[in-house]
Amino acid sequence: MILKRYLSLIKFSHTIFAMPFAVLGFVLGIQAITSSLDWRLLVLVALCMIFARSAAMAFNRYLDREIDAKNPRTAIREIPAGVISPSAALVFTIISAVLFIGTTWFINPICFKLSWVALVIVLGYSYTKRFTSLCHFVLGLGLSLAPIGAYLAVVGHFAYLPILFSISVFLWVAGFDIVYALQDEEFDKDNNLNSVPAVLGKTRALRVSELLHFFSTIFVAYGIWMAVNEYSQLGWLSYCAVAFFGGLLFYQHKLVKPDDLRRVNLAFFTTNGIASLIFCSLVILDFYV
Repeated sequence: MILKRYLSLIKFSHTIFAMPFAVLGFVLGIQAITSSLDWRLLVLVALCMIFARSAAMAFNRYLDREIDAKNPRTAIREIPAGVISPSAALVFTIISAVLFIGTTWFINPICFKLSWVALVIVLGYSYTKRFTSLCHFVLGLGLSLAPIGAYLAVVGHFAYLPILFSISVFLWVAGFDIVYALQDEEFDKDNNLNSVPAVLGKTRALRVSELLHFFSTIFVAYGIWMAVNEYSQLGWLSYCAVAFFGGLLFYQHKLVKPDDLRRVNLAFFTTNGIASLIFCSLVILDFYV
């Protein structure tokens, strides 16, 4: 019961957004050094993703507890509803952050040294809507660390190809977070909170999101084109992956209209989760089939 409460607090099911890209970055690293799959290292990378995201989500809920209590949409969240105390959420944040840093120590020196940078980004996101409408892009930056971080875990240095996928994730996440923020446009305005919908309105915010998703698809396509040229085993499955990813992002914008937000959750949770999972699964499958 307690575990279920904390899993709900951090929306553990939403790990599906970035985790597939972390696995893709890991596989790209394995291919770059022509090594066999290291299951121990893969588990460590997955744990880093889980601990970092858990710290970020718990801290977000802790910091936003008073804001969430005022918003009818979020008043049922664990802290304002009294299911989890603020102090317990803060302790959970600290434990998750320590576990994240500790796990990077078992990976390699560069991941350990950069672990605090990742934490500053993912924890700092929670403050951003208080002073900038670019908060969506900070969230995108946090999740974009997944592919390049996993690649670093394997190879120990930066490379061009995983950075392309990180840029795609950055644009993709910022775009779908703007869609999600449409629900709180009026609340944000009334409470001096910043978001793209609060500044631009629903219609123009959707146009910004569409543009971000267009360029996200461009970068993911360019990344696959580069990968196909670098790795001879990649082919039609990877190009199908791009088509699925771009198609689902396009479909997402067919679901949400400025005057009809009833399907925001379908667009935000379901469509984006499937897009990430299918894209990365097909590319990874292309490596090993």
